[in-house]
Amino acid sequence: MFRALLLDRQDGKFSAKIVSLDESALPEGDVTVAVAYSSLNYKDGLAIADRGKIVRSFPMVPGVDWVGTVESTNSTAFKPGDRVILTGWGVGETFWGGMAEKARAKAEWLVKLPAGTDEKWAMSMGTAGLTAMMCVHALEAGGVRREREVLVTGAGGGVGTIAVALLAKLGHKVVASTGRRELDGYLKSLGAQTVVDRADLAKPGRPLESERWGGAIDTVGSTTLAGVLAGMARRGTVAACGLAGGHDLPTTVMPFILRGVRLVGIDSSQCPMAEREAAWRKLAALLPDGLPGEALSTCGLGDLPRLADAIVDGKVKGRTIVDVKR
Repeated sequence: MFRALLLDRQDGKFSAKIVSLDESALPEGDVTVAVAYSSLNYKDGLAIADRGKIVRSFPMVPGVDWVGTVESTNSTAFKPGDRVILTGWGVGETFWGGMAEKARAKAEWLVKLPAGTDEKWAMSMGTAGLTAMMCVHALEAGGVRREREVLVTGAGGGVGTIAVALLAKLGHKVVASTGRRELDGYLKSLGAQTVVDRADLAKPGRPLESERWGGAIDTVGSTTLAGVLAGMARRGTVAACGLAGGHDLPTTVMPFILRGVRLVGIDSSQCPMAEREAAWRKLAALLPDGLPGEALSTCGLGDLPRLADAIVDGKVKGRTIVDVKR
């Protein structure tokens, strides 16, 4: 038997409860894992709070990422005792996720824990870290130069926090954008040189503003992303990975055809394994000690219903690690 947070919908009524399940309840898969930690992401918050059509079938164990130790496997790629990470691939949506003491998954979804790291480090990064690293890779591939400012929107959240830390580590001039100005000191401690108010980016403006940003990582979407695009420097690159502010994009083609701006979409959920492994290796190399303590918090399964609304409402900063034994 193992504990899990189980989401269900019966007769139209939604529930999120901690239950005890038999291992036979686990879905089919090649690898059975004793989960050590999961983490709370924006998508998890939507699912647990029932505030979006995230879960595709019920009952469902949420948790879009997890790390743990292989207990048994039918795959030659892994053996019992291996420490593995899973992010994306629809877990927590169409396939049971990580907010449980056990999980089962397809072998081709798993990445081995990078050498020199541990399980708690892995979930201090999690899906947010993988996404942030892929965004940084996109900026590097776009030729973003270190003499120009690089903007990170939604900088107080999980992806934003790690993106700021990564870019600062690589020597970029990081500008952090947030709607929570009480986080100014926190963001500067991560490496941001300047903090700007998200409202300044999101307010209606001209299709093209003064050229400022050499590159940008946007986690917000909607009018914020439109404002970012308007202020991009010539040949700049924007990596877009989120829609916390909305899925629309009220902009024009002018940044693209008059300044040659590149808008690159980041999908960490279904990205190829070679990209995943490279991103995890780079994360371990750049942030081997993880994030500062102020950027991290730890909760148990019983805390998740309360924290779900908070993360969706933008009231959680940094990364929240879920200790599934609590």
